[in-house]
Amino acid sequence: MIEDGIILIDKPAGMSSFGVVARVRRQLSQHFGHKMKVGHTGTLDPFATGLMILVVGKECKNAQKYSKLDKTYEATIVLGKTSSTGDPEGEIVEVSDKKVVQAYIEKVLEQFTGEIAQTPPAFSAIKVDGQRAYKLARAGKKVEIPARNVTIYSLQLLSYEYPILKIRTNVSSGTYIRTLAQDIGDGLGIGAYCSELRRVTIDKYSVEDASQAFLIE
Repeated sequence: MIEDGIILIDKPAGMSSFGVVARVRRQLSQHFGHKMKVGHTGTLDPFATGLMILVVGKECKNAQKYSKLDKTYEATIVLGKTSSTGDPEGEIVEVSDKKVVQAYIEKVLEQFTGEIAQTPPAFSAIKVDGQRAYKLARAGKKVEIPARNVTIYSLQLLSYEYPILKIRTNVSSGTYIRTLAQDIGDGLGIGAYCSELRRVTIDKYSVEDASQAFLIE
């Protein structure tokens, strides 16, 4: 165990990023016999899995350096339905039963490579007027988040068997894959939401080198 540095965590589904930090902090504090400082360098939604970089001790001051790195995700997208949160935890609404062909999907995916304007979801950790957007959204308040430019370096179709579309994408920091899934659904004209999401790399760091050992109680 380390007192200063980074820890690579493979976050399981169902756990919040803050829950991961709390559990690792507790484990390290018990091991070293004093309260440890632990922080994350970018959240993952509770339904998502994969790589998180945690900063420990003196390395906490460098958290922003890691948060700005490019990331790679693998996502499962359900076509023909939308979600109020863009993921399986929201209210799911059927939009269309139209079965689009793979060639058309590939053509639409091409529209989302390069620099694009993206509006972050209302259910996100972005702060609006000093409060987390998701807290405002859960309270039924209207949340307006301005669009911002993000970069999709690559967007690969891994498999397609209607209504399930699987993709792998390398993106700039600040890109929301839930929003990308929704935008792809809009581009296809049939709606979509992200049902599974896994972060596999953050710059040179890979989930293959990460562990869940610190999360075991």
